Amino acid sequence: MLHLRVVSPAQTTPQVLRLLEAEAGVAHLVLHRGAAVRPAGDVVEADVARECADALLSDLRTLDLDHHGALTLESLDTVLSDSADRAEEAAPGEGSDAVLWDELIARTGEESRLSFSFQAFLTIACLLAAIGAITDSSVLVVGAMVLGPEFGPLAAVAAGLVLRRRDLVRRGGTALAVGFPLGMAITAAATVLFDATGLLVSADLDGLDDVAFIYQVGPFSLIVALLAGVAGTLALTSAKSGSLVGVFISVTTVPAAAFASVAAVEGRWSEAGLSALQLLVNLVGIVVAAAGTLLVARWTSARRDRGRELSAG
Repeated sequence: MLHLRVVSPAQTTPQVLRLLEAEAGVAHLVLHRGAAVRPAGDVVEADVARECADALLSDLRTLDLDHHGALTLESLDTVLSDSADRAEEAAPGEGSDAVLWDELIARTGEESRLSFSFQAFLTIACLLAAIGAITDSSVLVVGAMVLGPEFGPLAAVAAGLVLRRRDLVRRGGTALAVGFPLGMAITAAATVLFDATGLLVSADLDGLDDVAFIYQVGPFSLIVALLAGVAGTLALTSAKSGSLVGVFISVTTVPAAAFASVAAVEGRWSEAGLSALQLLVNLVGIVVAAAGTLLVARWTSARRDRGRELSAG
């Protein structure tokens, strides 16, 4: 269940109540008249089944409440109520499969910003992956995969393409276009330092059996990227965001970027080129798969909304 709070101008409140009362997936409807101070108006609260929340938000937005009032949603971890159970049963579909498009836009928009923390996490992940490659430590490489924050911008690009939101595409694209080159440049500088201090010699890159997957590009590279894109998008759009950790571990974007820098500094151009290709394959594959998953989700949502309108009529 989700908790919905609506700040509504007094003249709009009757329409808000009619919409909420007509929705079978709504429980615990509460009205606080005159409780809102800025903007002034009434406060309407309700618990809403996740599977009907997106359509309900769309209906409420037709009342311009996002401009003249406010709409907020938050997840409820525990709800002990027979009326809530009945509301969830009456709502069509499964809550874990429902997509809240406004929530998706907000999450991808926030996680795709080129910020100091984003760049710091990406750079540290690249450095860890580089050290993992140099020492042939798959544990460090996996740790770098988990730390890398690149899925946020990739998801933003995919969402922007599907929803035709240029701002999301631009924001995510900028984070990737600036973040990866800067992280790779810092990793290359660190590699030069490792060379100068004797911590690294080119021979150390021979026989990297445990991390050779970083620069071994093949059909499975694309297949894994596509699967990761689908899984990551499902995790973002459903109630199973914990699955994102598994997605991070499955893709080699950060390790490929890091090893390309190390190999280039050491003059191993073949490995550097293959690592760069691995990075490109993963980035493109994830965006394509994520966009395809969102298209299917949007089509499914549209069909459910049409069914809802027909049943209501």
